[in-house]
Amino acid sequence: MLLSDQMKAFEKHITELEQENKRLHDTVAYLTKQLFGKRSEKTSSLSKEQVSLFDELPPVFDEAETEAAAKVPEPDLQEEAAKFAKKRYKGQRKDQISHLEHVKKIYHRTDGDRSCDTCGTELVAVGEEFVRSELEFIPAQVRVIDYYRETLECRNCRKNDRPYMEKAELPNPVILHSLASPSTLAWIMHQKFVNAIPLYRQEAEWQLLGVSLSRATMSNWLMVAARDWLLPVVDRLHQELVKETYLHVDETPIQVLQEEGRKNTSDSYMWVYSTGQYGTHPIRLFEYQPGRGGNYPKKFLKGFQGYLHTDAYRGYDKVERIVRCYCWAHVRRKFVDVLPKDVKSPEATMAAQGIQFCNELFAMEKALTSSSAKERYQERLTKQLPALEAFWSWADSALHTLPPKSKTSEAIQYAVNHKAGLMNYLKDGNCSISNNLAENSIRPFTIGRKNWLFSGSPRGAAASAAIYSLIETAKANGLSPHRYLEYILGDLPGVPFRQYPESLDDYLPWNPDIQKKCSSSKTGK
Repeated sequence: MLLSDQMKAFEKHITELEQENKRLHDTVAYLTKQLFGKRSEKTSSLSKEQVSLFDELPPVFDEAETEAAAKVPEPDLQEEAAKFAKKRYKGQRKDQISHLEHVKKIYHRTDGDRSCDTCGTELVAVGEEFVRSELEFIPAQVRVIDYYRETLECRNCRKNDRPYMEKAELPNPVILHSLASPSTLAWIMHQKFVNAIPLYRQEAEWQLLGVSLSRATMSNWLMVAARDWLLPVVDRLHQELVKETYLHVDETPIQVLQEEGRKNTSDSYMWVYSTGQYGTHPIRLFEYQPGRGGNYPKKFLKGFQGYLHTDAYRGYDKVERIVRCYCWAHVRRKFVDVLPKDVKSPEATMAAQGIQFCNELFAMEKALTSSSAKERYQERLTKQLPALEAFWSWADSALHTLPPKSKTSEAIQYAVNHKAGLMNYLKDGNCSISNNLAENSIRPFTIGRKNWLFSGSPRGAAASAAIYSLIETAKANGLSPHRYLEYILGDLPGVPFRQYPESLDDYLPWNPDIQKKCSSSKTGK
């Protein structure tokens, strides 16, 4: 081999090693950021001198840059702070407590101090003066309800040797042969699945109230109540969900013990299915499954036809007769994750440009929230389509200038690889630009998971899914989760819904009676 060929081979090898070294440094920085960095995706710290991707587009895409003027005086910081300070008005505190029960407490002068200091004559009350209001916290209390029922007898029939007796009707128990009541069950569910308080901590709280209630007992109560009374309502909601045209799906790992044929360390998954932002009724349904395969959403969404908003996971391709809309928030997250510390480096500029594009795209979408579907469709084609075309042109150009295995290149390649799915939201004005709705719905579950770590059994995981479904659906419909659960657990046991399935419609969260009885705006939990 000639010396020149050897030199070229060495130079090529050195270049490859440098690129590999850079890639490894980027990987370490990325993993360090994931472990110890900020979780927020806010990008206010990006350089304000960042060049826009859309200089050739109308000013709406880059108002900050096009309207900037170097000689404009800086705003007064105190004035700017005052603009964002919480506005106070006369009577604000009174309005905050107007819906609460008020107890009037009058303080009187003592009997020995009710005479005039000047002449000694006894003083006479002529009025009272308001001084202040205070919030009083009343700790929880536990009491036992002993149920009795009246027995009636017909004395005339008795005289004629025709004994006739009747007894008063009682409400059906939520769990047979148990001390559980609807209020107790609803509170345990609320504490665990809304406030993320695990059962072992609730056990200690009950002990302080004078009740020995073990976590095992509470767990059994939750599973039985979910199976008998909550799952029928969830199944009815499922029927309504698949009738919708726009759905969101997401999934997150969960550790479930005692799964048949699987190790306790195996990953199972909690799936969440949500109706779209512009759907008929807000529905959030959770489903536990032992895996992440595409057959699970395929089975759950049987009968659904329409637009499915997801991440880029290929398993969703098994769902038939759908149009997949990929999530632009995932694209933005890819750029945020690879943004290096050195903001002056070329790769930082590329990542910042990708973030800026997504920010502007989301800003344009936010302005269309209150528009009709037709208006959103037209506005997207008019304003967002040119921006998207500019982005794809920039992405193709950037891929030719960056090392192919760099983190920034991978972020851009992710967007390019999923271009078709990322553009699908333009097809219908009721589609969403991101899958944030499903991600926000599953977030309470992930927060709770940090406290209780795992489910004790598949039955427990299925019960958790049913309870989370009703809690998150209640929130989405403006209901108090605690009040909604208590109403279902207290009323449904006396309804023959298995013979008359249509009676479950009375327990759907948008039912007018449910809205009236369980609204979150009412005083209480």
